[in-house]
Amino acid sequence: MRFSFDLMGRTALVTGASSGLGTRFGRILAASGANVALGARRADRLAALAGEIGAKAAAVQMDVAREADIIAGFDAAEAAFGRTVDTVIANAGVDGAGMATTISEEEIEQTLAINLKGAILTAREGAKRMMAHGVTKGRIVMIASITAFEPSPGLVAYAASKAGVVQAGRTLGREWARARINVNTVSPGYIRTAINDAWFDTEPGKKQIAKFPKRRLMGEEGLDAMILFLCSDASEFVTGTDFVLDDGQTL
Repeated sequence: MRFSFDLMGRTALVTGASSGLGTRFGRILAASGANVALGARRADRLAALAGEIGAKAAAVQMDVAREADIIAGFDAAEAAFGRTVDTVIANAGVDGAGMATTISEEEIEQTLAINLKGAILTAREGAKRMMAHGVTKGRIVMIASITAFEPSPGLVAYAASKAGVVQAGRTLGREWARARINVNTVSPGYIRTAINDAWFDTEPGKKQIAKFPKRRLMGEEGLDAMILFLCSDASEFVTGTDFVLDDGQTL
């Protein structure tokens, strides 16, 4: 049997879609046939991306640190496409950089609120609606990081939040298994995005790259196939699993 990553008929919501990986996820889901609600705080960037993608995209302003915003975002997505969201990519995140002895309480709280709480609330709202409308092939993908497993000095809050995302994905996958909602996490390696761009142009950043087995950063395209697989019917029997895609950076 040949498997297809065709997403025709699916309605997806992607958080953190105004830049970086979220922007790419929005593009590839739409290119594969899905209707895509692009969620983030920066409305101007979302509008530009939605205009670029065309009729299969809708801009949805939302802040994942606020449950009311998440609910409103799902409402807007359903209004835009006239269908229940059956595919969710919880991608919104901040880097929360700072050594443990100097990072502020506010920065820790913000990192955990967006990266961990926001991912859980986004997944939960999507699952509640899928259950209410009888969706039997629900797909939820939560974006974690290899820092969930690797000691990462200067990223204590970020690493802790991403470790939480991995465990949340496993737990939610088990909790919603009988509802036929698959929940999986993807833990990417280091990819140059708006979050880390300045760091990798510094000498310490360049030295970090030189220590990787392949002495390079990943390209954003390295996640495409896995994202499409996990959002498609081909992943029917995959849930509660974390996928490390890091170009060998943790070897």
